[in-house]
Amino acid sequence: MIDVDTIVKNGIVLTMDDQGRKIDQGLVAVSGDSIHWVGEEDSAPAFSATTTIDARGGIISPGLVNGHTHAAMSLFRGLADDLPLMEWLNDYIFPIERRMDEDFVYTGTILACAEMILSGTTTFCDMYLFEEAAARAAHEAGMRCLLGEVLYDFPSPNYGEIDNGFSYVQDMIERWHDDPLVSIAIEPHALYTCTPQLLKRVGSMAERHHLPVITHVAETTSEVDEIHRRYGKTPFRHLHDLGLLNSRLIAVHCVHVEDQDLSLLAEKGVRMVTTPESNMKLASGAARVKIYQDAGLTVGLGTDGCASNNDLDMFGEMDTVSKLGKISTMDPTAVPAPVVYKMATIEGAKALGMEKSIGSIEPGKKADIIVIDTNTPHMTPMYEPFSHLVYAANGGDVTHTMIGGRLVMQDRRLLTLDLEDVLEAARSKQKTVLGWLGEGTGKGLKP
Repeated sequence: MIDVDTIVKNGIVLTMDDQGRKIDQGLVAVSGDSIHWVGEEDSAPAFSATTTIDARGGIISPGLVNGHTHAAMSLFRGLADDLPLMEWLNDYIFPIERRMDEDFVYTGTILACAEMILSGTTTFCDMYLFEEAAARAAHEAGMRCLLGEVLYDFPSPNYGEIDNGFSYVQDMIERWHDDPLVSIAIEPHALYTCTPQLLKRVGSMAERHHLPVITHVAETTSEVDEIHRRYGKTPFRHLHDLGLLNSRLIAVHCVHVEDQDLSLLAEKGVRMVTTPESNMKLASGAARVKIYQDAGLTVGLGTDGCASNNDLDMFGEMDTVSKLGKISTMDPTAVPAPVVYKMATIEGAKALGMEKSIGSIEPGKKADIIVIDTNTPHMTPMYEPFSHLVYAANGGDVTHTMIGGRLVMQDRRLLTLDLEDVLEAARSKQKTVLGWLGEGTGKGLKP
């Protein structure tokens, strides 16, 4: 008899490993924070487990990886929809952000963690202000994350001048070093908000600490035009000339990448994250996901923040990226469901540089596992699991979420957070936001 902590059984195991193994009647054994064994239930060794989870014929999958968020912006959900970008920023978002503090970001991140756990996301990558509070919130919620403080060339509501920003990041690196859940990245906001000097400094810091660099790149045509105007080159050529175009770089959005740059990006090992719903809502355009993948690039998937998406449900994001890929190429075979599910699991892990520890169900990897209920009308009958996961499922179909061998949701009940407390705290911050807007920090909410 082999003693383990948890067994997850009686389900279709989608391993997402290199062989793409699908085990129809599978069992996963978890010991400590890692996967001990995976295979057919009939051929499993004799296990003695403290906890047994019956998937009830559903799907057992690696946890989903949200490759790009601004988690605390969950508190801005629906605040100022359907507005031009600059009006949205100048009259609503920026005035509120100037008033924020650590408690605001902590509350928003906890709310986001609750939403992500409930919808099957086990790892997220975050960029925002007061990220020490975000790291604390994620750790308390039991979520895996890669995050960093946003850096730019104007005073921050958190750290003030940029020298203080680098000191803040340095402190985070030291504080969260070797934490099992929280990892740190260096995160300049974008090429149009960061001088070449700042970006070079970012590159040196990242190389010194062996950390990834995450930045928004080529999100809009106006951004691309601005970089051409300032520097006479494409955004990625600009990064190349600054020494940042390498395997440390995680480029977010990448809506308008020029063909001439694709082979260089692949050669340098640059990783991408696409955020299709946010890019659609802000009318930024559609990233050419199939073209990027065909060029040999790793492309992960993210939701962006709730202010420009409205939810953090990765199932909806998968459905969108597939259909957008088809309509933008007029090819119904483009960006198929199995490819999309990889973007949300193992390819998402590769995009964040975490593929050695998460993204697939394999012995030795961290036990980040979700169970999806398929005994529902919209999931019945099921001919092909990937098709249902991408085109039919939603976050509410997830029944169990495990992160690092720890159950953080069981039978739709959060175990690490008190949901009512989370929601009440968020509603309190809503009153705060309405007060700020009413004081004239912005034009106020329109009827």
